[in-house]
Amino acid sequence: MLSVSNGLKLVGLVALAALLLSFPSLAPNPFLLSVGVVIMSYAVLATAWNFVGGFTGYISLGHAAYSGLGGYATGLLIVKADVNPWLALLAGSLLVGLIAVPVGIASLRVRGASFVIVSISLVLILLLVFQSWGSFTGGSNGLRIPRPFGEDVLRPEQHERFFLLHVALLAVMLLAWWLIDRSHFGIGLKAIREDEDKAQALGVPTVTYKLVAFVLSAFFTAAGGGLYALWFGFLDPVFQFSILVGSYMVLMSLLGGIRSLLGPLLGAVIVGYAVEYFKAAYGDSQFHLVAMGLLLGVVVLFMPDGIIPALTSLVKRFRPEASSIREVTQAELVEQRRAGQAGGPPADRAAHPVAPVSEGGHR
Repeated sequence: MLSVSNGLKLVGLVALAALLLSFPSLAPNPFLLSVGVVIMSYAVLATAWNFVGGFTGYISLGHAAYSGLGGYATGLLIVKADVNPWLALLAGSLLVGLIAVPVGIASLRVRGASFVIVSISLVLILLLVFQSWGSFTGGSNGLRIPRPFGEDVLRPEQHERFFLLHVALLAVMLLAWWLIDRSHFGIGLKAIREDEDKAQALGVPTVTYKLVAFVLSAFFTAAGGGLYALWFGFLDPVFQFSILVGSYMVLMSLLGGIRSLLGPLLGAVIVGYAVEYFKAAYGDSQFHLVAMGLLLGVVVLFMPDGIIPALTSLVKRFRPEASSIREVTQAELVEQRRAGQAGGPPADRAAHPVAPVSEGGHR
């Protein structure tokens, strides 16, 4: 039987799912619908990042490497090998997952700032490679990808379909995150996040656990990058392998709460909408970068755990706390002592913990 809190969470999830599924029909114009697709793409990438950042505590600023590889792997399979777009998306994501295995083995040997530097350097290396290899990747001229639904489908219909596809991918990722969070594997990952040395001393296979989380994160990030490539239809190395994209993933997850299921989604809605608003309002002034920098500073200083944990803590602070000690009459106390002297069950004796009472019945 569901508790009240679990029932409210279930109702909230159903309401959220209904809102997301109805958004394409509620959007007043194609532009806002396209903004919705961008925000959902951000939500997918932030949630994918959270598999490694939220569970293990390893902060990667270079996850754009995997979204960019996923986009290019999908696009090149379609353009060069004439593979079905959806098979190319799956194959490209699996390929990036395989590439992430040796990368993870090498990069997860270091921690903290060293890991951040390694993740950033991978993005810069891939940027140079894909810019220079113009005969294969298109280089600075970019790579154009044909529409997966055909040229007869109008752009608004493309937006609607890809919005729902991003929602479906996000639902799969949230389910995977939820299952891991409640598994023995998830407990091991959170032990690594809290204190990796102690977790290893207690027998947690830290190297294996970190690598599995890292590869899962890379796979889902690549799937998000590939799906975005199919929607946008054009790939540019400067954008695909941008440290800014990786920074957005971190900011969104931190803002919503990296230890919560829906934290990255909430952060993506806030940051994604803000980015698109500043771009539309201020054009090429790059003011959105200043705004995002200020937002990141505010989050780190005042809400280091994110919005959802902060709100949860606030609600608990004003909620009447249930006491584990209830008032016990003198007669009940005497009865409990008699049961204890008679060898009653330990569970009965421990059922009502009480403070010492004097002979007069006063505590």
